[in-house]
Amino acid sequence: MTDYEKFLESKRHSIGNFGFKANYIPDIAFDFQKHVIEKAVEKGRVAVFLDTGLGKTLVQLSIAKNIVNHTNKKVLILTPLAVAFQFVLEAEKLGIEDVEYSKDGKHTKKIIICNYERLHYFNENDFEAVILDESSILKNFDGKIKQEVTSFVKKIPFRFLSTATPSPNDFTELGTSSEALGYMGYMDMIGKFFKNNQNSVDSNNRNIGEKFYLKPHAEKDFFAWVNQWSIMAKMPSDLGFSNERYNLPKLITNKHIIENQSLIDVDGQIQMFTPIAKSITEVRHEQKQTEEKRCAKAIELASGKTSVYWCNTNNESSILKANDKNAVEIIGSQSIDKKEEILLAFANGEIERLITKAKMTSMGLNWQHCNHSVFFPTWSYEQYYQAIRRFWRFGQKNDVTIDMVISDGQTRVLEALEQKTQKAIQLHKNLTENVNRSFENKVKEFNKELIKPKFL
Repeated sequence: MTDYEKFLESKRHSIGNFGFKANYIPDIAFDFQKHVIEKAVEKGRVAVFLDTGLGKTLVQLSIAKNIVNHTNKKVLILTPLAVAFQFVLEAEKLGIEDVEYSKDGKHTKKIIICNYERLHYFNENDFEAVILDESSILKNFDGKIKQEVTSFVKKIPFRFLSTATPSPNDFTELGTSSEALGYMGYMDMIGKFFKNNQNSVDSNNRNIGEKFYLKPHAEKDFFAWVNQWSIMAKMPSDLGFSNERYNLPKLITNKHIIENQSLIDVDGQIQMFTPIAKSITEVRHEQKQTEEKRCAKAIELASGKTSVYWCNTNNESSILKANDKNAVEIIGSQSIDKKEEILLAFANGEIERLITKAKMTSMGLNWQHCNHSVFFPTWSYEQYYQAIRRFWRFGQKNDVTIDMVISDGQTRVLEALEQKTQKAIQLHKNLTENVNRSFENKVKEFNKELIKPKFL
């Protein structure tokens, strides 16, 4: 084989096992968690799409321990803010001692945990495996951090992605996960399974995901392919195990509609009545017009409770802080250390109410001590789902109440959330229905003799 042929072979996207037989399974792991650990370790490169509360932290630490035992080399686990401490506590519970949380790139143990924002302190050559906790959070970061993570992951032999919400709004986003793991690339996936509304594949289009739809005849093959490099479960029964331990308390969702009495539209024109906001610009305009009333309602609903306010704008956050003296605010300008300090204080019951944004802190945190939240909804299904699952999860002993506060013109936002919820349900249904279906990625090989022109 020539050097060029070796180069082409190295670029081939393959499906297979890159791992080994599991050598460590914690005694406290449930039966379905043992199954996931064994399968993930054997694959070596896999996405673990377990819903919130199914024990992703235990699974990820167990995978890391297997890698260390097998290679005697280091594993890096990347987490959202304030989640690293949960890994350290879980490791203590499992009896895994070789674990540390590094904030500056310095490390002496075999399993190192750090935040995504601190990845630039680390060298990929130091690690044999990388685990991305709540990997879908990458969409919330700027291009620099996202590129750092992507570049880092592709240089590591063993790779694991973990999230509860695998691209519920756009199936094409699964291509980025596949590519990061070393399987079929994003554009290759587009060409094989999707159709373009304009009948063209334009890799320079920044909004490419919005312009493609899954080919009807390729739907089963697509989900069978996703199952080859992922493990998906909303409940243990999806993997063939009992749901007995996972019957959650009731989730109560209330909608509180605040009347928008302003008749001034986006362009400053006076109208006869307030229409339903349709575009993002109109929604934001209406949010601005009703922010004082919505914040007042939110404070009324959270009064006397341990609760979290999920707001969207700095102004909403400031209004809530000014009018609820028992609430502590997390804002983007705070240092990473300060944000972690506040999040940990809330998790430990030292703060009565928290003011934050879903795009900053909705991933990975365990807040079973709290069973109430006020949510200002946006178009993002993922942020909504992740936010409510901080409370409504395994270990929660009380019914959970989510009070959604919107203006009367924002009904389209709730309609969009409902549509995205149904799409997420369909994604899960398709994956579980095709879990045992085989898929072969057939690639045409060029093996014909090249006929040169006579003048050559």
